[in-house]
Amino acid sequence: MQLIGILMIILGFALKLDTIAVVVSAGVVTGLVANMNIVEILSTLGEAFVTNRTTCLFMLTLPVIGLCERYGLKAKAIMLIEKAKGLSTGALLSGYSFIREITIAAGVTLGGHPQFVRPLISPMAESAAIVKYGELDEKDLDKIRAHSALADNIGNFFGQNLFMANSGILLIVTTLTSLGIYADPSEKTPVDPMALTKAAIPVAIIAFVLCVGKNILLDKQLSKKYNSKNNDLGGNK
Repeated sequence: MQLIGILMIILGFALKLDTIAVVVSAGVVTGLVANMNIVEILSTLGEAFVTNRTTCLFMLTLPVIGLCERYGLKAKAIMLIEKAKGLSTGALLSGYSFIREITIAAGVTLGGHPQFVRPLISPMAESAAIVKYGELDEKDLDKIRAHSALADNIGNFFGQNLFMANSGILLIVTTLTSLGIYADPSEKTPVDPMALTKAAIPVAIIAFVLCVGKNILLDKQLSKKYNSKNNDLGGNK
């Protein structure tokens, strides 16, 4: 019977009911089945929320981004790119990936897909291609969106280990220590986070170079396809 809460969550999600209401209701029912009174249930729920409140902070950014989009954030980003007519989609994405990698290496997180890629980077990348080639096929727009996400992922994933206090570096140090792997086994000296950071530098550089290569290839593919198409249309006319 104690697992009835899990069943409620599964059914609630399957029926597309309100997520928060489903989870809270499942928690209350589970507490009642476990012979907890309402005060204990509310206290447990409140304690769990306070303990894990930082995991919910990212949700606050979503309505803020939605409001910004509603009042012209995406349109302003597109207008900005339209003024820079010489800027290609690949150059824009390579520049963003570089900035993403440098900032997170300094311990500064820009946000990621919800806060930057969807409302800003992806529309700007699409607009850069539209300014150069005119109307694009939906398949090519999807490809540009995928490359926008790729630029963020590479900058974030490979740049974060360039910051010695990053959680990824600390996790590696802790894991190696728990496995009995030390920098100096005789004295059981833990692995130096700075040494890990230095080892991550060439990997981050290689990843960035590959990202730039993919963006150059994207530019060439778009140029070949749409310049040829425009030439054919001009010839037909």
